[in-house]
Amino acid sequence: MEYIQEIRVLYSDTDSYGVVWHGSYTKWFEAARVGVVEQLGLELETLESRNILFPVVEMNIRYKSSAKMNERIIIKTHIKEVKPVSITFEHNVYEKKTGVLRVNACTTIVVINSETGKMYRRIPEELYSKFLEAQ
Repeated sequence: MEYIQEIRVLYSDTDSYGVVWHGSYTKWFEAARVGVVEQLGLELETLESRNILFPVVEMNIRYKSSAKMNERIIIKTHIKEVKPVSITFEHNVYEKKTGVLRVNACTTIVVINSETGKMYRRIPEELYSKFLEAQ
């Protein structure tokens, strides 16, 4: 399963050099992970009400080329790996017109209980199986 989103790079996404500020990508990757979760038929509000949260514990970003203001970019996100305690997403950012790869990134999340702040020793089965099937 792949989640695809298109974004127009706004002025607020760029730095003083007119290229996308590195932190902007993290916002877009968050939106993509939420999109994947929603495609799986899960609602973050429902999970939150059950004290289930998905914090990012690792992020690796490789910048290949600079995206610029007003550029249309495509972000393709898929589940790269599902482990009993974590889920890793891969994000590829392309310039829409040329297909040039701008950024490749991986983010890893875990599942915690928001009430206790503790990580689950194993992702709850109903979530684990959905992520595993979508991989």
